[in-house]
Amino acid sequence: MLFSSIPFLYYFLPIVLLIYFITPGKLKNSVLLISSLVFYGWGEPRYVFLMMATILIGYVFGLLVERFRKKASAKVLTALSAVLFLGVLGYFKYANFFIENINRLTGFSMPFLNVVMPIGISFYTFQLLSYIIDVYRGDVKAQKNPINLGAYIALFPQLIAGPIVRYRDIEIALRERVHTIDKTAEGIRRLIIGLSKKVIIANTMGEMCTAFTSSGDKSVGFAWLFAICYSLQIYFDFSGYSDMAIGLGKILGFDFMENFNYPFISKSVTEFWRRWHISLGSWFRDYVYIPLGGNRVGRMRHIVNIFTVWLLTGFWHGAEWNFVIWGLFFAVLLTVEKFFLLKYLKGVAGHIYVILVTLISFAIFSAESLEGAMGIVGEMFAFGRMPLVSEAFIYNVASYLPVIILAVVASTPLGSILYAGLKEKRGFGTAVDILEIPVLLTLLLLVTAYLASGSFNPFLYFRF
Repeated sequence: MLFSSIPFLYYFLPIVLLIYFITPGKLKNSVLLISSLVFYGWGEPRYVFLMMATILIGYVFGLLVERFRKKASAKVLTALSAVLFLGVLGYFKYANFFIENINRLTGFSMPFLNVVMPIGISFYTFQLLSYIIDVYRGDVKAQKNPINLGAYIALFPQLIAGPIVRYRDIEIALRERVHTIDKTAEGIRRLIIGLSKKVIIANTMGEMCTAFTSSGDKSVGFAWLFAICYSLQIYFDFSGYSDMAIGLGKILGFDFMENFNYPFISKSVTEFWRRWHISLGSWFRDYVYIPLGGNRVGRMRHIVNIFTVWLLTGFWHGAEWNFVIWGLFFAVLLTVEKFFLLKYLKGVAGHIYVILVTLISFAIFSAESLEGAMGIVGEMFAFGRMPLVSEAFIYNVASYLPVIILAVVASTPLGSILYAGLKEKRGFGTAVDILEIPVLLTLLLLVTAYLASGSFNPFLYFRF
């Protein structure tokens, strides 16, 4: 079930919120767990039992690791839990990838497994791993109530696409949380803004991308237009979903971390990755990069640590070689920046550099395979072997230019700066508060009309 769908917005969510708010405080987590399992089972009924089993195993491991935390067996239990959870993730997400590549290398004809990747497994696996590791480190106490732990893992606002919420960040809120009108209002505002980003901007950019992939009238300009629109699509798709998750969390009394912070205004790739998918970057930093030694080691070891993290980051996103190349592409850029280039990246030059490399990277990311990625990047740089422009390019520029301009402006903090400035300006604050309600209602009506028409409405991160 998508957040950006009529069944979720007008059936599932109102019913869940009604039941949730009339339920006594001690039973609210039970409501969250049950509703989250229903939400997940709506599209993945057979994998609900896998999730329940995963939660139960994580619960037991948490208790055992805490019990033996000062003994060597705690490290063994933590390692065993990591092997188990990553093994399940590997089976569903990567088994056929390895079979395919073994067949290519050896000439064998091993049959593919009849498995389908459960939605959200990459996200809730990382949440469980961080929980067990934090218990082992003594950063949190093991959760004694399986309902509370289940509510944390299965919490529907962030279940299928993050942000990756760490147990220690909502440990207190799982026991007791405060619901206020102001927090609920802020949650509704973030929800509608996220919906608008996803439906109005990301979906429209997605239509243009589909026009490119299905067109037989390719050109260099069309390929770059695709890279621009795909980069904007994935940004507004995922950041919009994160906004919706954060908004729903606030309505339910939780404060999830911000997952995006205007990454396209960055002056370096290093800065870009501090602003893009923040929860994933911080997860790899705290549970992979720093344990490997981070930057507190020699230069060669430091480079190995960077490449290890980005190899894993790329592979986390998908079981195809183009994701591995995408991760290594950023590993190279970040290494060069770290040891040479970063001090020179300033002002407009830095912005142009970041935009160019991110457009190339998302062209690689967009493909279904390594061959597809090479094809798209090849079209972007096919000067002399391909026309610079084509009729399809001119037609799509004319058709989508207003939304592209809107998306580019919305990907900067300009709107937030103007909003904050008007709120603080004497005589304007009250007017902004009053006008905000009809603006949000208008956006909700537009989104509803778009969804009711059955228009293009994919969600890119379901792939991962």
